[in-house]
Amino acid sequence: MTPSHERARLRELVAESCLAVPGAPFPLAARLAAQAGYAAVYLSGAAFSAAQLALPDIGLFTLTELATETSRIVRASRLPVMVDADTGFGEPVNVERTVVELESAGAAAIQLEDQVLPKRCGHLSGKSLVDVDVMVAKLRAAVAARSDPNLLLLARTDARAVEGLEAALARASAYLEAGADGLFIEALESREEFETVANTFDVPLVANMTEFGKSPLMTTEELAELGYSIVLFPVTLLRVAMRAMEAALAVIAEDGTQRPLLDIMQTRQELYDLLGYSDYQERDRRFFSGETHHDD
Repeated sequence: MTPSHERARLRELVAESCLAVPGAPFPLAARLAAQAGYAAVYLSGAAFSAAQLALPDIGLFTLTELATETSRIVRASRLPVMVDADTGFGEPVNVERTVVELESAGAAAIQLEDQVLPKRCGHLSGKSLVDVDVMVAKLRAAVAARSDPNLLLLARTDARAVEGLEAALARASAYLEAGADGLFIEALESREEFETVANTFDVPLVANMTEFGKSPLMTTEELAELGYSIVLFPVTLLRVAMRAMEAALAVIAEDGTQRPLLDIMQTRQELYDLLGYSDYQERDRRFFSGETHHDD
């Protein structure tokens, strides 16, 4: 499947159902999600900053770093990849370049938000927003830069925590008029607020089910019933993996061996299977033997 096919597929899935979309903190996690049957993965700015760069989620990575990671996750997963582009790396002309680069890297969806740099995690206090007309201009630039009409452009607003729910709804309406395909209203604080958003807009809606934040943790089924199309679990895999590594380090320090951990490990063979190790060996054998592989 080409990136264009994946973009069209994502639009079809979003129109037909509510997707549970895990955040992939690195390419192998994206492949594991594909193996587990997920239909799409999310490249979270928070997970990327932490897992790949050991940096906080305040907009410190570059467009080049994000585009490179996007291409890696696209190749590893062969799934539609939704990319968190934060504030778009600058003004409208910068957003234009951001969309070009991420689309070229294979992104199926790009998310842009209305915070001021340095941005903050959406579930922390102290956020600041750009003026509505600034975000509108960025979205217009994103639409103009898109070469594949199936590339999904998602507008995120952090206004709920800064200006209140009504202001967030007003901003979201302006962002749709500017050309956004779907909406991501961050840090909603109750089921009733999620319902209000769903009753207000008839477009693809994103719900962020990040842990330890301001939003109640609802199931994909509950959010589907309200009318949401995409449910993100942006940092879940990273948090679980980090806790498991922390526990493993403690066991090794205490026991001087990893033997107590064997039953909860991915085995060597399971890892090799996920990586497609035998396929590489077979191709290498054919190259040395001079065999030529022809597709039917």
